This record gives sequence, C-alpha cells and structure tokens, in this order.
Amino acid sequence: MGPHKSFWRRAMAGAAVMFATAVGLVAGPTAAHAAVNCQVTYTKSWEGGGGFGGEISIRNTGDPLSNWTLTFPFPSGQRVSNGWNGEWSQSGSNVTVRNASYNGSQGTGATFSVGFNGTYSGTNTNPSSFAINGTPCNGGQNQTPSLVVTPTSVTVPEGGTATYSVRLSSAPSSNVTVTTTAGSGDSDLSVASGGSLSFTTSNWQTAQTVTLRAAQDSDTTNGTRTFSVAASGITPVTVTATEADDDTSQGTQSLLVSPTAVPVPEGGTASYTVRLAIAPTGNVTVTNTAGSGDSDITVSSGGSLTFTTSNWQTPQTVTLAAAQDSDTTNGSRTITVASSGLNSISVTATEADDDTSQGTQSLVVSQTAVTVPEGGTASYTVRLAIAPSGSVTVTNTAGSGDTDITVSSGASLTFTTSNWQTPQTVTLAAAQDSDQTNGSRTINVASSGLTSVAVTATESDDDGGTTPTRVDNPYVGATGYVNPDWSSKAAAEPGGTRVSNYSTGVWIDRIAAIAGTSTAMGVKAHLDEAVRQDAANGSSAVTIQFVIYNLPNRDCSALASNGELKISENGLARYKAEYIDPIAAIMADPAYRNLRIVNIIEIDSLPNLVTNTNIAACAEAQSSGAYVQGVQYALNKLYPLGNTYNYIDAAHHGWLGWDTNFGPSAELFASTIRGTTAGFNSVTGFITNTSNYSALTEPYFTVNGTVNGQQIRQSRWVDWNMYIDELTFAQAFRTRLVSLGFPSTIGMLIDTGRNGWGGSARPSGPSTSTDLNTFVNQSKVDRRIHAGNWCNQSGAGIGERPRANPATGIDAYVWIKPPGESDGASQEIPNDQGKGFDRMCDPTYGGNALNGNNPTGALPDAPIAGAWFSAQFRQLMANAYPALS
Repeated sequence: MGPHKSFWRRAMAGAAVMFATAVGLVAGPTAAHAAVNCQVTYTKSWEGGGGFGGEISIRNTGDPLSNWTLTFPFPSGQRVSNGWNGEWSQSGSNVTVRNASYNGSQGTGATFSVGFNGTYSGTNTNPSSFAINGTPCNGGQNQTPSLVVTPTSVTVPEGGTATYSVRLSSAPSSNVTVTTTAGSGDSDLSVASGGSLSFTTSNWQTAQTVTLRAAQDSDTTNGTRTFSVAASGITPVTVTATEADDDTSQGTQSLLVSPTAVPVPEGGTASYTVRLAIAPTGNVTVTNTAGSGDSDITVSSGGSLTFTTSNWQTPQTVTLAAAQDSDTTNGSRTITVASSGLNSISVTATEADDDTSQGTQSLVVSQTAVTVPEGGTASYTVRLAIAPSGSVTVTNTAGSGDTDITVSSGASLTFTTSNWQTPQTVTLAAAQDSDQTNGSRTINVASSGLTSVAVTATESDDDGGTTPTRVDNPYVGATGYVNPDWSSKAAAEPGGTRVSNYSTGVWIDRIAAIAGTSTAMGVKAHLDEAVRQDAANGSSAVTIQFVIYNLPNRDCSALASNGELKISENGLARYKAEYIDPIAAIMADPAYRNLRIVNIIEIDSLPNLVTNTNIAACAEAQSSGAYVQGVQYALNKLYPLGNTYNYIDAAHHGWLGWDTNFGPSAELFASTIRGTTAGFNSVTGFITNTSNYSALTEPYFTVNGTVNGQQIRQSRWVDWNMYIDELTFAQAFRTRLVSLGFPSTIGMLIDTGRNGWGGSARPSGPSTSTDLNTFVNQSKVDRRIHAGNWCNQSGAGIGERPRANPATGIDAYVWIKPPGESDGASQEIPNDQGKGFDRMCDPTYGGNALNGNNPTGALPDAPIAGAWFSAQFRQLMANAYPALS
C-alpha cells in the first residue's frame, strides 16, 4: 500500500550539514576511568534566525562504559537552549553532557547520540574538540578522510552485475578522486561503471555506486577477484567479488526443469521449461511423458526436445493442457522428464477446475454493477455453473428505476448440454436524454428453479450542465465511499461487520494500481462503484478518498514503503506521464462529476525535506526539486477538475511538533503550493497522522504541566516537543498556515483509524507518581514504548469513527490507512512492489536513534506494507476507543 507510517524525527530543520570532527585517540587508563577511545561525529542539523540545532554521535571504541560525560567548548559563544538524551549544562563556552539514567552503559563498539537546540550571534563556528570522561576524542575538521565502502564482499551473478557504494568519512579539503582497479583473480569479473569517482567538499557524504560485471562463460567455477578502491593519500579498501556461476559445479550432465509443480487451468494450458546443465558432447533427446493420474491433463507440445552443443543452455518449453470437463475435481498427473543415462525429473501438474464444487446448478454473472454511458451501451455475461440435464432458458428483465436504461440484446439466452459453460453476452443501452442525472435500474437475471441475480445498471450522464460547485468541506452532507476490496476483508473477520461499512482510503501506490490488479480494483472501477453507491444513497453526495502516493524516491527516509520510481532513473518524468496524467484523465470523466473526490497528496514527502536531508535519497529529492515539482504537478492536474479536494500530508506531532520543525515545514508547504497555477486555492487543506498511531487527545496531562517541579516537556516521552496529541497539533498547524497566506477556509483531516488506544491497558486517570517519567508513562493513553515506533503497533486500537466537523478547524476524522492493512513486513519478504524490509517492523529489533534505541513494539508475522494483516485487524477492533458496539 502505500501505506505506511512515518518515522519519528528529532527536532531538526533546514538542510543538514554534516562533517566528522574526530577519528579517535587511544588514551591510557587513569585512576578514575577505564581506557577510553572514542569517535565523535558532529551534525549541524539546522540553522537560521540566530538559532541552530546539533546532533553529536559518539562511538565507544574503548573499554565498556558504565557512565559517561561528554565535554566540548563552543568556539563562538554559542549557547545551548535545550538538549536531549543527557543532562546538559554550560559554563561560559564549555558544555557538559552527562548520561541520562537510561543510556549510561555503553559497550565496546556501541554508538549513542545526544542532541540540542541552541542560539548564536555573529558566527556559528562548529566545535572541534570533544572528550569523553576527560579523554580527548581529537580529530579536527581538516583531517584526512577515509574511504567508506559498503559492502566489501560482493557476489556477481554470471552474465549479470552487482554493486557496492563508496563515500568519504568526512569533508575533504579539496576534490578527491577515488578509483576502483581490478586486481588478481577471475578475469571474467570487471568494473562495468564507476571506475573513477569524484568527491568534493559538497558531495563527499553522498554514496556513489561502482558496478561490477561477470561475463558469461561455460566453466563451472565460482571465480573470485579483488578490486582495490583507492585515492591519493588515503588507505585503500579491498573489495572481494565472487562470481555466482550459473553452470553446474559438478561438471556432470543433468536435466534442469522449472518449475516442477504446475497448475493447469481447466480448458487452458500451462508450461514449464527444460534445459541441460552443461554442454553435451552430442545431441541429447529429452522426452516428456504423461504418467498416471487425471487423463484430462496431457502434453500438448514439447513432448520431445532436442538439445545440441549450441542450444543446450537455452530453456525449451513444454506445454500442458487440461481438457474442459464437467466434474468438480482438481485432478493431478505426473509428467516424467527423461533422457537416456540421466536422472529423470517428475513434474506434478494439477488441474485448476472451473466447475462448482457443490455440484448444484446456479447462474454465473460476470459483474453485478454496470455503468452504461448515456447514448451508448455496456454489457455483462452469463453462463451456467455446471452442465444441465437439458436446455435452460435465462431471461434478463429490466426492473424498477431509470427507464432510459434498457436491455438491447440478450434478453433471453439458451444454454444446452454443450454450450452451458460458454459465457453469453447481455447488452444494456442508455438512451440519450437532456437531464443531468446518473439514473440507475435493476436488471433481473433469472431462470426457472434457480436463484436469480440482480445487476445494477447506472447511467453515466453526458449532458452539459455544470460540475456541482466546489464546497468548503467535502465531508459535510456526504456519504463516505465504502471500498469493496477492504470491506469484504473486514467483514470476513469475526466481528468485522461492525466496521466494514466505514469509508477508507484507496491507495494508488504504484502505476499498476491505476488499472487495477487481479486482487484489487483500479481507479476507474472504484469511481464506477462510487457512482453506483451515489445512485443508491438518495440525495447525499458521495465522497471518495484516493491516496496519491508514488513520488520518485518515495518516503525517502524509510524502507518498508519505498516505491517503484527513482529520481536517478527519470522518475519525475515517469511520475508525471505514467502516473499523474492517467489518474487525472480518469477522474476528468464527466461520469464522475457529481462525486466529491478527495486526494491525499504524497504521504511523507515534503516533511522529509525539512528533517531528513542527511539521508542520501532525501538529499537527492531536495537538490533535484523532484518532491516539490511532483507535488506541484499533481495539484496543477487535479485541482482544475472542479470536483476534486486536495489535502497535503503534514506528518504528525511526533515528527513536526518541535518548534524547529513546525515553522520550517509550514513555510515549505506555503512556498510549494504558492508555486502552483491556482496558488493556495489548489488545496482544500492538510492531513495529519496518516498511517500513524499518535493519540487524538491526551486527557490526563498537558504539555505545559509540571510534576514535582519538572516540566512535562522534559520527560523522555515528550522530549521537549511542543505538542502531545494530534488534535492540538493539527489545529495549531492550521493557524500557522493561515498566518502564511492560506485562506481561513482551509481545514485539517486527522487519520483516526488506528489511534484509539482502548482496551485494558488504557489508563483511567492521571498517575499519582511524583517521578516525572513514571507519571507520564502511566498517564498517557498512547501506549507505544516510544513515540518513534510506527510499524504494526502492539496494543493499538481503532480510533474515532469517520465524521465531518468534529472539532474547530478540523474538516473530518478519516480512516485513510485502512485498519487491517500492514505497515510493513516483520521479516524480509521478496516482492515486486519495491517494498523493502525495515527493522522497525521487526518485533525482535532493539531499535535505533530514531526511537531512542527502544524495542519497536511491532506485532510479529506481519506481511508487506498494504497486505491484509488479520491479527492486527482483530487487535484493532478489540482495543477500539470508543469501543465498538
């Protein structure tokens, strides 16, 4: 799905500027401390208006630490305003950070970090001298960088390529040329591209790719070769490349068959391939013989194959056929692949039967909802489920409804013992008229003694008229579109009918989703269904919600929900031509003009340009302008349609809630949308908490409260954030946007599909503890271990039900992320949707800096992002707040 979440982001804003300030010095032990050896990296995360932020990453390369104190001087009189992950103090220019209660123990090799916001006047020179427990971690800005090569062991498939990346560890004083040179070893392995890379003072931290190639050969050896990655004055790094040979390693002949289990559709064909493992000395004949089993399955072609010294490695195809029959059995048959002197291979072929398993007669109608263009026709098909004992007449009769819709052909169909399984066509017509109504009519498909089937036909009106005037809030007075794909899955779960008729978002998370797949409806099919629902709901409009989610380098700071398009591979042009243009063309169809089409524009895109440009994919999105241009293009194409309502993703309070993220994000949104053709009018509003779990409200404490003299904001959970819930954050963000020029009519949406946090773990009142962190942890209704946890959260529940105008400035509570759809796989699962594996979805993972190195709180056994996750859905229902009835 796209679907996803958002990482929790520390308070950063602006373009990230990173440079290493230390490589580490070994110091002898003192009376007070064990031997300390440390590496420090200082990151200036944002700067502007006399303020700035910093992140300091420390790697312990010495003895284990039971506690630590970091000290460093500011060279230009900077002052720390607030800090995190430690106890901060400052005397003059000297800054001291003592470990917090939870991060004092750091083993050898451990990396931990602290961060702060500060102020300066005049210059803001970076600190360059750091110490841990009094032992210097010296290095300086102008140190000689080292080569960072990942990985240093590469497997290259024979006839294919593999890559590794190279960057510098710190900023160089001048340009650095890095070469990759092939050394001794298998000469089939060579450098295909990236043999010479140039790093500058501005791109040193951006990884560049070296591609290795393995030539096709006929040997059976997995050869190896070393490659030296080197630059003048820098210690070289050796990469070992190993060829993954595609010939047999035994050097003996064998049959290679793929696959060895084949489903064959009844009345159709399927195939497998055969080749030899190594070159033969002469011609080899391979036979494919049907053995015992279902005699309906036969070898239709490829029964005898000949392999020579020149074509032995080219797979040849064997085609199997399954005859049409009237039984209901998925029979199977073994096909033996054999050649003289070689071990034979068995292929199991199974018939995929298309007859009913019950053995009772019924009418099979291809679709029960049909859109008929005014002045045109549309059709559906009918057949019988099993062979009849005699001729059967099926009638198609127009019932009540719009009399402009009629049965133009196929009103009476005859099925016999020989044609019962052949679909016959019924054609409907919609007469040209002058009204502007998308009328509907029921067509009754019937036959004596059988259960009739109702087909709902809806006219797609083509009269001029005008698209209904765009309203201020598309949710007011409207019925939410119920997605049949999601609704059927929800209803199939125990108790799922309690929520299966709520409106949820339709995610268009890849180009293939526009047309639809074998398991999911496409954009047109959803809109057609929305028209049908509109015709059935009386005078109320229907609001249908689409998620536009396929920017190149999508979700650049994540892994579980990465997309198919890459900026470096002409992704922006493809996004415009192959993604946005077709969507806009479909939505522009006059048949849909009475619908209110809400578009949620690009989850987790623009906020990444504020907080995560230290990540290469995000830096590329910023420097290329792809995110901004992509969003602007989408708005420019979708807004003019007249019945579209565009909402821009605005992350959530646990990402943008710090003042250093809050303002810059609002300003980026303003500048982006100001650059569209319609300017601020091109958006109806913004949405927060999409696919996230942040509580709507925290009823038992406030962000400005205190516990035992300490501010709530100081707690580990709040971590100096300005907000503790989504409602307050969304309302405040709207106010800031209006101050930047957006019209006062803009509204906010909040995704409440999974932020209910009910059940037995929900607190019933504030804690009585006088310890700050204990008070907050016991009082908060958001039961996540850390606010940075976002994937398939254990304990989460369905939140407020979708409804319009629930609070001041809020257009609606919505379920954009459909409850029950996974955020990401809990382990690596190969897929063709570009969705990777993120350890934040692994319940065994101990976390990282983005979640304070806490457990992830993710549910086990999760499928890839967007796939149905039954266990999660049942938990969400059980922990719903308000509770389901």
